[in-house]
Amino acid sequence: MSDQQRPGVEQDGFVFTPRKNGQAQSVSDELAAWMSTGWADTERRDLEPIEQAEHTARRRAALSAAFPGERLVVPAGQLLTRSNDTEYPFRAATDYAYLTGDTSDGGCLVLAPRADGGHDAVLYLKPRSNRDNGEFWLGGYGELWTGRRNSLDEAADLLGVATADVRTLPGALRADSVATRIVRGHDAELDAIVDELRADADDEARAKSAKLDEDLGVTLADHRLVKDEWEVAQLQLAVDATVRGFNDVVTALPQAKDTSERYIEGTFFLRARVEGNDVGYGTIAASGPNATTLHWTRNDGPVRDGELLLLDAGVETTTLYTADVTRTMPVSGTFTDLQRKVYDLVYAAQEAGIAAVAPGRPFTDFHEASQRVLAEGLIEWGLLEGPVDRVLELGLQRRYTLHGTGHMLGLDVHDCAVSRQEVHLYGDLKPGMVLTVEPGLYFQPDDLTVPEEYRGVGVRIEDDVLVTEDGRRVMSQGLPRASADVEAWLAERMPR
Repeated sequence: MSDQQRPGVEQDGFVFTPRKNGQAQSVSDELAAWMSTGWADTERRDLEPIEQAEHTARRRAALSAAFPGERLVVPAGQLLTRSNDTEYPFRAATDYAYLTGDTSDGGCLVLAPRADGGHDAVLYLKPRSNRDNGEFWLGGYGELWTGRRNSLDEAADLLGVATADVRTLPGALRADSVATRIVRGHDAELDAIVDELRADADDEARAKSAKLDEDLGVTLADHRLVKDEWEVAQLQLAVDATVRGFNDVVTALPQAKDTSERYIEGTFFLRARVEGNDVGYGTIAASGPNATTLHWTRNDGPVRDGELLLLDAGVETTTLYTADVTRTMPVSGTFTDLQRKVYDLVYAAQEAGIAAVAPGRPFTDFHEASQRVLAEGLIEWGLLEGPVDRVLELGLQRRYTLHGTGHMLGLDVHDCAVSRQEVHLYGDLKPGMVLTVEPGLYFQPDDLTVPEEYRGVGVRIEDDVLVTEDGRRVMSQGLPRASADVEAWLAERMPR
């Protein structure tokens, strides 16, 4: 048996390590030689840059200006093992995708400082699998197993940035002692290398370094708060696909009544995979009392006439922008009087919240406007004791509504969550920001503070709203919101 035939022998940087109980424990010289020949040249030449390349270049320039003289490391993240040789679906780290337009695993963007204060950007990526040493067909991550990758030259042409083999990155980082910041939590090996570079620092200096890494993530989140035109268009694609997914669900409601909430989840997932990359977050398909659990993702309950179905779902585009929409609908097609009463109050609260979205207004205004309407309604129903200002000051309405009225939306469903409070929570809305407006009321099945007929009723209405130069645009206006319109929608689309 030659060296190439033996498991565990390294050749040109590749080690053939068979699975312990796999049938192919060795490779003959003849097969190895044959597999290394007879392949066509598939290199793609004269490629045009992807459409977001000009935007990612501008974003990298803005980040460069914020950190002159420092090296910036932004990893994509690695595949995570689910069990044995099976991985979880990969989703590139948000900041990496924002700065590169790349969505593949294992890459890393490095901005290396120049003497003039700017940076040279290098995108470290996996190259094509080596065909001479057997990597492409013997390695579990070779292209014969996982599909063709772009060559480094192809990636450079497509993404508009210089590329290098990611296997050279550890050496490149260690070769230069320049001050380095990294977006942490996505690549344990790179995190460890940056820690190694700081090993000689004292405790105070290391603590300061950790804060510098945190500041890099915060700055990127700040930059992502305002979406450019290309990002808004991607979000609208996500919303439009989501609208079609909700229409699919309404059509499938009769079948769901014969199965479970999982039929709802699966129906929407089909649309997400056909038109996008995936769902943007775990779909909430909550029927009956499950709708009172804010993040109900088990989706294993029955779907029954006479109850409400709360569907909170969003399609994620192939460029990783996500929608986030919720509709609450009567499974039978018609609200009961009590369901309509609760629904109409939530709708009124949402109307007030949407009306408060405008450039120059504080981010918190839409939340406060919605909460006031909900509190007034709860007082009118006798569930809370007024006056309304006292209820709001003490937050008593939160027993029945609990969550905030909305959040920023973009590459993440709860976008820019680590951005500075002074430009986000306590900042003013700006044109190009996209946020959700999603008030809700939830009366828990075991809540003895409300009459029995309210218990187990949960309603949320959520729409995605773009802040424009002169006001707002409801991006998800393709779905009905008012109770009568919801009933008409169900009557039109739900088979009888």
